[in-house]
Amino acid sequence: MKPIMLVGIVLIVIGVALLAYHGINITYTSHEKVFQIGPLEATKKTEKTIPLPPILGGVALAGGIVLVIVGAKK
Repeated sequence: MKPIMLVGIVLIVIGVALLAYHGINITYTSHEKVFQIGPLEATKKTEKTIPLPPILGGVALAGGIVLVIVGAKK
């Protein structure tokens, strides 16, 4: 299988998943050092969310279809 078709298939799967779930929110936790005095330190955990809208799924789906078609023609 050609690499361009493989990338296209992956984009199609991601696009369908984003459209099926009406967007996905990616949440991650970051640790920040507040202060450090000698061996004593204090950290703060912060949760951040990145929303991926359904329109991004449509773009990924369309791009994947185009890549699969282009890969099949070569």
